[in-house]
Amino acid sequence: MALTATLVGAVLAGCGQRGTPPEDAYSGLESVPEKLDPDGTTITVGNPHAPVTVHLYEDPRCPVCEEFESTGAGPELQEATVRGEARTEYTMASFLDARLGGSGSKKAVNALRAALAQGRFAEYHQVLYRHQPEEAEDGFTDARLLELAEQVEGLRGPAFDSAVKDMKYRAFVTASEKAYESAGGSEEPGGPGTPTAVINYVRIPADYNGLLFDAPLFSNLLRQIRKAPGEWGAYDFPEVTGTPGLS
Repeated sequence: MALTATLVGAVLAGCGQRGTPPEDAYSGLESVPEKLDPDGTTITVGNPHAPVTVHLYEDPRCPVCEEFESTGAGPELQEATVRGEARTEYTMASFLDARLGGSGSKKAVNALRAALAQGRFAEYHQVLYRHQPEEAEDGFTDARLLELAEQVEGLRGPAFDSAVKDMKYRAFVTASEKAYESAGGSEEPGGPGTPTAVINYVRIPADYNGLLFDAPLFSNLLRQIRKAPGEWGAYDFPEVTGTPGLS
């Protein structure tokens, strides 16, 4: 089956012909709808009726997340979201602050929530990962977050600036981290690791995390899921040896 071939290819990859745009495609990332879900922690970007939902767990300071977002499958997922073929959900963690020291993850998640309030989450999220500081540097300071916000048209203003400086969304940051930890269940009480992807309610096992770093394979997987969603929902991942790294 094509789906099996795609996943086998992902394992071999390890970490490390498009049709015409659909009628419900958006003009660009800036026009894609985004909202906070009723659970109070999930941020959803994209067509609410898209046939594929990709739920991502990320930490702003995570270098593996940056790899996914910049040179991995992140750009392909973004294109699929703009085309209206997928929607992306985010749970933003901040556990790396406790592990590495500092408050950059918390400040960045707060700033991302402030950007959502201005309808600019997706664009700002992209900017933050493009300019991610070294993991141990704790470089997401208030001043740096405001400076980077200048790259997103219409984001800077009294409401956004004060939300960043005053940690207006501190409660959201805490709740989002708890949601991340809960996603790990009893086997991973600290959280599933970042980045983790859940596609149409099926979590990509760590052994298959190579999918997240191979754009062609990831694109093919999304295409196969759109064609045969039932097959994906019933897929039984074969056991493999070797696990790509997570943060």
